Amino acid sequence: MSDDNKPTQQIIVTSTKSVAISLILTFFFGAFGMLYSTIWGAIIMMIISLIVGFVTLGMGLILIWPICMIWGAFAAASYNKKLFAQIGQ
Repeated sequence: MSDDNKPTQQIIVTSTKSVAISLILTFFFGAFGMLYSTIWGAIIMMIISLIVGFVTLGMGLILIWPICMIWGAFAAASYNKKLFAQIGQ
């Protein structure tokens, strides 16, 4: 039997994103830390942080910072979930 009839296998190597690392980065760097888990989310939150920080003289960042942490953690978990769903196909 020839080798042409054998099914081909593809091996794709990619890493998952750690939710813990996402939380740590956003805790220390805010919206910049979100770049690890979601680029568009980070850009959006940087713009919002600038606007809110300017309008409230920085006091509004107390609310923005935890939002960045939560969004970053959900983005990392969502990335992993989609990755594992693709593997299951």
